[in-house]
Amino acid sequence: MRNQLRAAFASILLSFASICDAGAGESVFGPFTVDDTKPDVITLNGEIDINAGLNFRRALQAAPTAKLITLNSLGGNVQMGLLIADDIHQRKLATYIPSDSKCFSACAFIFLAGAERKVDGALGVHQISSGSPDLVGAQLAISDIIEVLNRFSTPMDVMHVMFKTPPDDMHVFSQDEIGRYGLNRTASRRSDELAASSHEPLTTTKPIDGGESSDKQPATSDQPTPDSLQASLPLSPIEEFTKRPNRVAIYTGLDLFGDDISSIRVDDAAACAKSCLVMEGQCKAFTFNTNPRLRKGPNCFLKSSAGRADGNSVAFSGRFLSGAEADPSAFTMGVIDPQTALFDNVDLPGGDLSRRPHQSAKTPLACRLACVDEALCIAFTYIKAKRECWLKGAIGSPVFGKEMVSGVKKLETFSPAKVISLD
Repeated sequence: MRNQLRAAFASILLSFASICDAGAGESVFGPFTVDDTKPDVITLNGEIDINAGLNFRRALQAAPTAKLITLNSLGGNVQMGLLIADDIHQRKLATYIPSDSKCFSACAFIFLAGAERKVDGALGVHQISSGSPDLVGAQLAISDIIEVLNRFSTPMDVMHVMFKTPPDDMHVFSQDEIGRYGLNRTASRRSDELAASSHEPLTTTKPIDGGESSDKQPATSDQPTPDSLQASLPLSPIEEFTKRPNRVAIYTGLDLFGDDISSIRVDDAAACAKSCLVMEGQCKAFTFNTNPRLRKGPNCFLKSSAGRADGNSVAFSGRFLSGAEADPSAFTMGVIDPQTALFDNVDLPGGDLSRRPHQSAKTPLACRLACVDEALCIAFTYIKAKRECWLKGAIGSPVFGKEMVSGVKKLETFSPAKVISLD
């Protein structure tokens, strides 16, 4: 089985290598990074120092088609934050705080400058701090902040929170505050287009039921609805970043069980992965069965979500990730491998977790999954004639059991064998 998994893994790597630029790299300008594979995105990751304003303009030169700035910074120099924010405002760039990121202090000015902006992580504000007792300078700095934030149409409530929070504290906006203060902002172009279309009269010059032609007859389904127009509009920069897959995490020996959109037969794992990718975001994951004995029927399962994880030594799976998602971490779970840990005509007497069989597990598969889901279960025996599932907290000495199936659980750790860029 290991050879089949290696072959599947190699086919995936070769396939994606053919559509990815092997020479792609990153350009770093202080805390800003431009990835050659994503020229429409600039990443801020780190302190906003005294050189950050110049470095941001260098990043803009390296990515002249940039539409989006992703933010992860605890803050830094106020003047540099305001300068960068002004550049973003003038260029009408979008700003986004990913779910695993923080944008505090001077970084908040940059976020608020976005023509479109969204908080999935943490946004925090407070008063400016200075080691100098220069009161006039501090007042001028506050005046600059108010003037710039007003140009970004920053809600007055946000400014009140900012100036009331001491410099040694940080106010992190809750999800309720993010909604109440309008901190998330969608692209006005898309909103205007949708609003305009929804107010146009739906008319047709075709006669109805064979009658005489009319200049203002009610429209039929020929006219687009606002919902269909919304679906046809191009994605905004933030939607592009958060919805479109840009990486695939590859797992060996892991079955993403359930949530199938369709099941098909393909030549190899690479073809399975491509079948998922071309569904334009509808397919979120796939599992390919590498068992060479499976000569008929589907071997590629396309999924609407990652579903539930299940160990299976002939399974080869991939999960597509958007730019808003972090690379997945390793996880450990109890596994009863259907290829190596199931035993026909074997009974494991004793050690039952209950005096009664499991009520809902009426098939060997359901019995195996019931044991996987029960933390106290380390094995099971299923009696086919009675359709009874017995979950075990201890394993007795195995004996012959006609028309019985037993399985034994073990802990396994799964981590992506590879995370491949799709750009």
